[in-house]
Amino acid sequence: MKILIVRFSSIGDIILTTPVVRCLKKKFPDAEIHFLTKPKYKSILENNPYIDFLQVLDKPLFQKGFELRGIGFDVVIDLHRNLRTKILKAILSTTNYSFDKLNFEKWLMVNLKMNLLPKVHIVERYMETLVELGVSNDGRGLDYFLPSTIFVKNIPDNYLVFAIGANHFTKRLPNEKIISICKLINKPIVLLGGQEDEQNGVEIAKLSGTHVLNLCGILSLNESAFVIKNSDKVITHDTGLMHIAATFNKEIISVWGNTIPDFGMTPYYGKSAIRNSQFEVENLNCRPCSKIGFHKCPKDHFNCMTKQDENKIADSSLR
Repeated sequence: MKILIVRFSSIGDIILTTPVVRCLKKKFPDAEIHFLTKPKYKSILENNPYIDFLQVLDKPLFQKGFELRGIGFDVVIDLHRNLRTKILKAILSTTNYSFDKLNFEKWLMVNLKMNLLPKVHIVERYMETLVELGVSNDGRGLDYFLPSTIFVKNIPDNYLVFAIGANHFTKRLPNEKIISICKLINKPIVLLGGQEDEQNGVEIAKLSGTHVLNLCGILSLNESAFVIKNSDKVITHDTGLMHIAATFNKEIISVWGNTIPDFGMTPYYGKSAIRNSQFEVENLNCRPCSKIGFHKCPKDHFNCMTKQDENKIADSSLR
């Protein structure tokens, strides 16, 4: 049997699919498990032992679709579910299963503040796509497999990670808030983020004190994962590095801005009971303003982040 799992993006969403990959392989050990994603996310999955063939969307969709059709898949598991995957499934013309994105329920919550969202994590909703295949969740949480060659030098002992970035401005604390939190923490802190966070990292480290080391924009994703794996705790926004921290069963202090935990993408540990803390400004009638995020606050006040209590966030990281 040949099975294709599809999730094009992004970091966190792909990591949240890893229980599907593992449980499918455990149920069908002789099956060929293929995973299709975008080239820039290849490193997340290329060391996953449950994936036999990692496919990348390195060609136009129609061309890639007919290339994949030649493989002869028996089943397609669509964990992205958009127009592109609908086209892909039509090209592949085989049995397929898709997960429910709850777009209508999310629209009601964002636009009418009517919460009909089920209290079900997205991982569990991903797993629901496998019910007809007789696959169940093994409860082992998320996976992230680092290459044996990955190592980061000159990081301090007993440090916290502060993942300062986010894909959207409204999911990220302002620099002054991050600096205030860093100043309140009396142990080493390593700042992590992508190249887009490099300048913010420089500013935050400069103004926070010598106990703060900025590695934003310097490390690869796997190197960042290595730093997270060896940390004591992780402070993070609602972003991909939060989910990487969960793969290593790290205690997570997550800070939520325009998005909400009710969307079902909180840190996921399976059956493991890992302590974690969530910080959000309650009772804002404008929140959530988006299921993803904006480049600026639509109301211009940004209360979902500017009213965060940095003392409580710092205290939580030191317990």
